[in-house]
Amino acid sequence: MAPIVLEGLRKVYPGKQPVVALEGLDLTIDDGELVAFVGPSGCGKSTVLRCVAGLEKLTEGRVLIGGREVQDLPPGKRDIAMVFQSYALYPHLTVYKNLAFPLKERHVPRSLLDAEVRRVAEMLELTPLLRRRPGQLSGGQRQRVAMGRALVRQPMAFLLDEPLSNLDAKLRTQMRAEIAEVHRRLGITSIYVTHDQVEAMTLGQRIVVMREGRLQQAGPPAEVYENPVNLFVAGFLGTPSMNLLDGRVSRGVLTAGQLRVLVPGAPDSEVVLGIRPEGLSPDPSGEGGLGLDVVVSHVEALGNENLVHARVSGMDQTAKPLVFRSPPRFSPRGDERVRVQVDPTQLLVFDRDTEARVQLVGPVVAADRSQTVA
Repeated sequence: MAPIVLEGLRKVYPGKQPVVALEGLDLTIDDGELVAFVGPSGCGKSTVLRCVAGLEKLTEGRVLIGGREVQDLPPGKRDIAMVFQSYALYPHLTVYKNLAFPLKERHVPRSLLDAEVRRVAEMLELTPLLRRRPGQLSGGQRQRVAMGRALVRQPMAFLLDEPLSNLDAKLRTQMRAEIAEVHRRLGITSIYVTHDQVEAMTLGQRIVVMREGRLQQAGPPAEVYENPVNLFVAGFLGTPSMNLLDGRVSRGVLTAGQLRVLVPGAPDSEVVLGIRPEGLSPDPSGEGGLGLDVVVSHVEALGNENLVHARVSGMDQTAKPLVFRSPPRFSPRGDERVRVQVDPTQLLVFDRDTEARVQLVGPVVAADRSQTVA
């Protein structure tokens, strides 16, 4: 059993102006679980991984792997394996020797070493490449070798630091599938650090969203996506990102430009109304109920769908454009006025000052002009 427990992690880089890279991080990663850390550059996600690996010394806190405290141990004594963005292969060694290197360092008998190298090579489809050197491999093949060199040790924990960043889009998709399959087979407790939301959402059994060294939200990908706890998580996750409209709540009615909706339980305050692009749809007939009139700025044609960028009629021209998805056949021209239907079940409300999600006591529904909520 090798759960990873992080207790009160704090990391401060000293200097004339000390930099707090991590502050009060508490998290338990269950045995066999793959947790993806995601967030913008400088949010602390790589610092977490490096502190778990022993490449950075904690200012405060404890790291337990398999129930054993390791924060004061050197990396080689933690029984972990890492895969880096840069592959970090030995260019003068063959694939076979790169895979065998960690076992040779442990003085594993030759017969066992050979069997383990070939087992991992077969699992990662590297057997035909064992006699080649890294310079003769593609980027995807090199990354598989880097993974194999980590896996051949059969570590208690597997740490991956943006391992797919150097690959093109097609290879990233392929490697995501391979990493998921390897984890499914071996069930090694894993931390995966990435800035790519798609990687985090598709690979992580849980995702951890970081901001300025603090954990913002952790949970299953669908839960975090659908129920963000604050404005940062809501705006960060999703491609395109969530549409955000300034509004105000008065006596249970939220008004944001053309929109008036009942928000039971929301206090009177300045708010931000959020809705994802999939919560909006073209409504040429204007008969779809709750809706917005918008002016199209431009359309991104993606083949299977269009992303329509538009300005909400009657709102400040400096406001962030609204984006919604549409079928390929719906492709309005620039400056064309169109009607967009709003799904009220997908509307989220955030306090503008605290950025926290406003917890409602009932569903959001369209409001008549005369309606208020006591």
